[in-house]
Amino acid sequence: MKEQTEVGKLKEGRYVVIDDEPCRILGIATSKPGKHGAAKARIDAVGLFDGVKRSIVNPVSAKIYVPLVERKSGQVLSRAGNVVQLMDMKEYTMFELVVPEDRLATIEAGQELVYIESMGKKKLD
Repeated sequence: MKEQTEVGKLKEGRYVVIDDEPCRILGIATSKPGKHGAAKARIDAVGLFDGVKRSIVNPVSAKIYVPLVERKSGQVLSRAGNVVQLMDMKEYTMFELVVPEDRLATIEAGQELVYIESMGKKKLD
């Protein structure tokens, strides 16, 4: 899910949707208004799920989408290779996530993990 807000209201550390991908804002640079134009903002961000750096330039008064990012917890049901099967602690739905190699050694069945969900995508926190 996502909602609309103005570019001028965005701040560093918050989230924004660029190229249909939820991203965390790394920096915002605002230019002064010109003789015939409005002030513009350059937003530098990094994707939450893919880690790709993106940037956009929009007028400060333009509308932009902001993703709803939720932190949830899930219990580990099983582990096969680098794939972990989790069950959400509130909705009791089951799903699978790919775990990075450096975190595989610490994950065991029955353990609770925190994960991020936004726009239909999930990732371990």
